[in-house]
Amino acid sequence: MKADIHPAYHDVTVSCSCGSSFTTRSTLKAETLNVDVCSACHPFYTGQQKIVDTAGRVDKFRRKYGV
Repeated sequence: MKADIHPAYHDVTVSCSCGSSFTTRSTLKAETLNVDVCSACHPFYTGQQKIVDTAGRVDKFRRKYGV
């Protein structure tokens, strides 16, 4: 294996837009990483689905198909 070809691997603090933060390891040169969605606020992990209704499309679908 060649020496000195691998990037530095160090601790990075990940900050989410929801306010939660955690520490992980990365080759990112910055000490902080800002993300929009994390496991604390993502609907898959929380079990809460947020429906963004653009121009009443969800209601139109429900009226059309009786759901």
